[in-house]
Amino acid sequence: MPRYMKILAVLGMVFGSLLGVTGTSSAKQNPVTAIDILLKPDATMLRQAEANNARLLKVYPQGFALDAAHHPHITLIQRFVRTADLDKIYAAVGKVLAGAQVTALKLEAFKYYYAPGRAVGVAGIVAKPTPQLLKLQKDLIAAVAPFTVATGTMAAFVSKHDDPALDAIMIEYVSTFVPKYSGENFNPHVSTGVAPREYLDKMLAEPFEPFTFSPAGAAVYQLGPFGTAAKKLKVWHFKP
Repeated sequence: MPRYMKILAVLGMVFGSLLGVTGTSSAKQNPVTAIDILLKPDATMLRQAEANNARLLKVYPQGFALDAAHHPHITLIQRFVRTADLDKIYAAVGKVLAGAQVTALKLEAFKYYYAPGRAVGVAGIVAKPTPQLLKLQKDLIAAVAPFTVATGTMAAFVSKHDDPALDAIMIEYVSTFVPKYSGENFNPHVSTGVAPREYLDKMLAEPFEPFTFSPAGAAVYQLGPFGTAAKKLKVWHFKP
């Protein structure tokens, strides 16, 4: 979660010209890494996410801010993978992205939601899944499948929570993302912060003004606490 060998150098010339690929640092050398393959949203979604994040931090300062260590994103898949295979994963993901018309995606954000913990929940802004988005997710799942492992520990993440119960929730979530949160169960969203569940229930009852946005890039990150995209491993910048 999140330098090419000979074959990667060839792929890099092909896909880099299409996508403008930027490489970054390696994951911690734990044998297993918890990764998030994600889309980076455009400025329209970023403004909405940052506004909601500021609101949530006022009621729950212990949550996370959207900053360099907590990047707003739309998760496509989360997986435990072999750290030694990260370069192969980047090549496989790059190939899928090069064949998909990602810049043509138009996504509609239409509601708030939250993933419940015990006393708190991780909130987000939800987009409607489209056939194109679902196909992209399906293709990425297939591309990464040869490099996945069934599960991992919090050592596969950038860091753990102070609460072992939250650690267990995150491990279970990543372990079962496919198929529990993919395909017909996919809930594309941008996580915006953490707050008490009682507060989030009230927020979900408020009117939501829908808006349209698009992906501005894609990336592989190593996961951090609360499922945040905490450590950049590989980035693809889309050309308009």
